[in-house]
Amino acid sequence: MSEPQVDTIKIGELNCWRISSDDAELTISQQGAQVIAYQRKGQQPLIWSNPDAVFKQGTAVRGGVPVCWPWFGNLARNPQAVQAEYRAADAAPSHGLVRALDWALLGIEQTQHGLQAQFTATAAAEGKLAGWPHKVAVTLTVLLNDTLRLSLTSRNLGTEAVTLSQALHSYFAVSDVRQVRVEGLDGLTYIETLDGWQSRAQQGDLHFASETDRIYLNTPQTLSFVDAAWQRRVVLTSSRSHTAVVWNPWIDRAAQLSDMADDGWQGMLCIETANVWDDVVSLAPGAEHSMSITIDSQPLD
Repeated sequence: MSEPQVDTIKIGELNCWRISSDDAELTISQQGAQVIAYQRKGQQPLIWSNPDAVFKQGTAVRGGVPVCWPWFGNLARNPQAVQAEYRAADAAPSHGLVRALDWALLGIEQTQHGLQAQFTATAAAEGKLAGWPHKVAVTLTVLLNDTLRLSLTSRNLGTEAVTLSQALHSYFAVSDVRQVRVEGLDGLTYIETLDGWQSRAQQGDLHFASETDRIYLNTPQTLSFVDAAWQRRVVLTSSRSHTAVVWNPWIDRAAQLSDMADDGWQGMLCIETANVWDDVVSLAPGAEHSMSITIDSQPLD
C-alpha cells in the first residue's frame, strides 16, 4: 500500500485539502471543516459534490457535509435551552455559527486505524463566536480507511453548563432519489416539518415522491439506503446520536435555491446525523460529547 497523498488546492475562494489513498479520494475545505467530496476508487461518488455550489469566503457551501453547530436549522425551532445560549440582537443564522468560519488544521497523519485529519473551530474555544459567549472546544476528526468516519467532539471549557444541538449535514450522491429507499426507519416517530411540525409514524421503508423534510426520533445506530441503479447499499452507523434529519428539496424548492441546479434534487439525498429536538447535548463544565457517523458502501447481493 502506497503512502496517501495530501495536496493543498483552491476551489473558488476556499482553501482545501485533497487526500488520495489507494482506495479513495476525499476533499475537505478549511472553511467549516467541510467535506466537499468523497469517492471510492472505481465507484460512484458517495458524497454529493454540488456542481452549482458557491465557494466564496464567508458563504456557507451547499453540498458535501456541512457542520451545523451549536444549533441546527432555525434557532427558533430549537428547544428553549438551546435558544437561550444565543444572546445577540441580530437574527441567528441558520445551522449555527461555524459553517462559514475557517477552522484550524490540527494535523493530517497516518495512524494504525487509517489516515486521520483533525480540525478545530478556534473561535469557539476562545469564546469569540458572535452572540454565543461560551468557550467550547469543537473538533472534527475525519478518518479515512475502507470507510469514512466523521466525529464531531465538543468539550466545555467554561464554568457554566452549555446546551447545544448539532448535525453532520451529509449530502449523499444517488443515481435518482426517486428510485432510492431508506431502511431502518420503519415504526419510528418523525416530525413532519412540512405540515405543521406534526408527529407521525413511519410505515415501511422511506421512498421519495415529493419534497421531504423530516426529523426522525429515537433512531437506531444503523440506517442504510439502497440505490439499485448503482448496485449498492450505503450503510450509516452513528454513535451518540438518536435523531436523524432526512431532506430532499424536490422540484419547487430546488428551483428557489440559487446554488442548486433546477434538477439538482434528483442526484442527492440528505440523511443528517444529529442531536436535535429532545436529543440535544448538555455539557457541564469540563464535560465532553462526541457524535460520529461511519459511511460504508456495500454491493447489493
